Amino acid sequence: MTNLSLTHSVISILLGIVLLPKQNSAQALSTSQKIPIEVKRITSNITLDGISNEKAWEEIEPLQLVMMAPTFGEKPSERTEVKIGYDDNYLYVSAKLFDNEPSKIQAPSFKRDYWDYNADLFGILIDAFNDHENANIFVTTPAGTRTDINFLNDALGAPYYNMNKSWNTFWDAVTVTKDDGWYTEIRIPFSSLRFEINDNETIMGITVIRWIARKFEIDTYPPIPEKLGGWGAYKPSKTYPFIFEGLKKKNPIYITPYVLAGLGQNNELNEAKTGYSKKNKNKRDVGLDVKYGLTNNLTLDLTINTDFAQVEADEQMINLTRYSLYFPEKRLFFQERQGNFDFSFEEYNRLFYSRRIGIHNNELVKIYGGARLVGRLGDWDVGFLNMQTEKYETLPSENFSVLRLKKQVINPESHIGGMFTSRIGNGDIWNIAYGLDGLFKVLDDDYLTIKWAQTFQNDKQNQIFNFAPSKFYINWNKRIISGFGYNLSYSRAGNNFNPGIGYERYYDYTRLGDEIFYGWIPKGNSKLHNHRLYLAGIYIFSNSRKKIESASLAPGWKFGTKNGASGSIELVHSIEAVEKQFSISSTTNIPEGDYKFFHIKSTYATPQGNRFKISTNFDMGAFYDGNKITWSFSPKASFSKYIQVDGSYTIDIIKFKERNQNFTGHIGEIKLHTYLNSKLELVSIAQYNSAVKKVFTNFRFRFNPKEGHDLYIVYDNNFNTDRYRTTPVLPTSIVSTILVKYSYTFKIGL
Repeated sequence: MTNLSLTHSVISILLGIVLLPKQNSAQALSTSQKIPIEVKRITSNITLDGISNEKAWEEIEPLQLVMMAPTFGEKPSERTEVKIGYDDNYLYVSAKLFDNEPSKIQAPSFKRDYWDYNADLFGILIDAFNDHENANIFVTTPAGTRTDINFLNDALGAPYYNMNKSWNTFWDAVTVTKDDGWYTEIRIPFSSLRFEINDNETIMGITVIRWIARKFEIDTYPPIPEKLGGWGAYKPSKTYPFIFEGLKKKNPIYITPYVLAGLGQNNELNEAKTGYSKKNKNKRDVGLDVKYGLTNNLTLDLTINTDFAQVEADEQMINLTRYSLYFPEKRLFFQERQGNFDFSFEEYNRLFYSRRIGIHNNELVKIYGGARLVGRLGDWDVGFLNMQTEKYETLPSENFSVLRLKKQVINPESHIGGMFTSRIGNGDIWNIAYGLDGLFKVLDDDYLTIKWAQTFQNDKQNQIFNFAPSKFYINWNKRIISGFGYNLSYSRAGNNFNPGIGYERYYDYTRLGDEIFYGWIPKGNSKLHNHRLYLAGIYIFSNSRKKIESASLAPGWKFGTKNGASGSIELVHSIEAVEKQFSISSTTNIPEGDYKFFHIKSTYATPQGNRFKISTNFDMGAFYDGNKITWSFSPKASFSKYIQVDGSYTIDIIKFKERNQNFTGHIGEIKLHTYLNSKLELVSIAQYNSAVKKVFTNFRFRFNPKEGHDLYIVYDNNFNTDRYRTTPVLPTSIVSTILVKYSYTFKIGL
């Protein structure tokens, strides 16, 4: 099958779903049985100073918050007065957060994007398209910090999945602490939100949230059922509809040029291979990012000579499996409305994984530039991406394209959609993929997900009516934490299924999972807020070998307390069929063979509302034909608004007595955050990985006087901790770089 005919077939399929019957916003809203609240238009000036004493605020009725946890439905322990208003340009939110013990208000950091249980928080979650699937939250603390986070897929699996802390936009917040509590005013430009206008009206889903750290208390409007768990407060599907009248198009242009200069130093092996010599490399670069609102709900991003020098380094890991590791995306260009590009299967597997662009074998590949279109076109959520990369070693210059479409059907929590991806290196190297999917709310808390995908590439037999290049996935999920619940899935991938810009952990497999449980939310004076008994299991069958490749079954118990502690314990029975020997280290391997073994896993975290806290994990028992102990702990201390220290340490001790092989691995990290105020930040990171015998350091200074104005100074250095393990002797420093980057955003049309 040719490229042209494949592309024609895929486009025909995508056009087919576009032609399905439409459902407008009014129809979607009617199914939710909620009477929208009309937001009052502000006609007089508001001074953003944290104190909502202007006449405009007096004319607005406050929202009545309800306690979600620790005891659902009760009156909040502290009085809160929240008001929402708007004018032609901004959405305004004021909050008076009264506190009977103001000396106990917690504001432990000046950090931008600070999100932690140990800080008092106030936030507004906005589902601007009222699509019940994606939303942005704007959060501030008594220290005046600003945190903006993008939630996608109805926050399912947050905070581990579908929660994007790297997303940033333009907005302001001012806070004031007084004798009776703390006060805040938030101002969000409508140009930072993408929304629809129908008959001069705009409907947005909104939830307002107050977090009182020392009490581990969350209060919300509207009331959010406790059976959804703490992250239920951040679900777009649980927001309440608010109506805005007379909003006008705001399509500003944001032009952000950057300049970058730096010096790098590498120690390279000389031609005679008798020693190392230093090589200096100067770096000077310029680039440009442009953001333009084509319509009120459709945004175009253009990038030229794309650079990510300021992005924080990945966390070090030791891989004890025969599968590839998954690292999260941290680059800002790929962050905005990330949910528009989501097409995920089980675990981390997905049709589009943005780290395939500009990263190869953990090395950066230069990106010439590209374009990104996100938003809504009619009834459809749209995501389009096209990027071009430079030739890198044996990798040719490549073009990457992604098109994602989704629309609501049946009810506000259901949608259908499709995705198309392509990766083209030259006329002889190409990979394209398409996927069709649907998410359907079938009962009160039950959701059914169905996905189908196929991939085609230059060196395979490409047949649409064949399962070899295909994958099917179905999931039935009851999204609650109390009562009987489940998360059950089935997937099957053929032996030629290979998404060129996706992520697949397994190959040619059938998979069953994941969990059934029964949970309780105790009433009365119980110290437990919730707990559950569960049976988790994964079964992965190799289609080609006709046998189990990997499986596990784990009965367990997990709990959360009213003061914010949590823990779990489970007994795991694992089955592994190793087809080909794989290595854990240069001296330790797992031979081919079939293995069955048991191990115990447990976790515990001290109350997360405390300024000083520790999380720990323990895993002990058999491991293939040997034994393993894994222990990790992560302390965190907030000494003041100016200093915060995070640490983590993991040790793996593995012994194969019969084969006389042993492995001990250490991963350590310490991260020091220091702040002069909310505009000046220095983050210092040191990581140690014993598997590669290296220390990785990263220092990042940021001066951010206002959103869109950034000065970064970044210093990286990697060190050998065992220089004498090879001949010639290794250098102390492997590679070091120092970079200075400045970017300034020009705003036109605000």
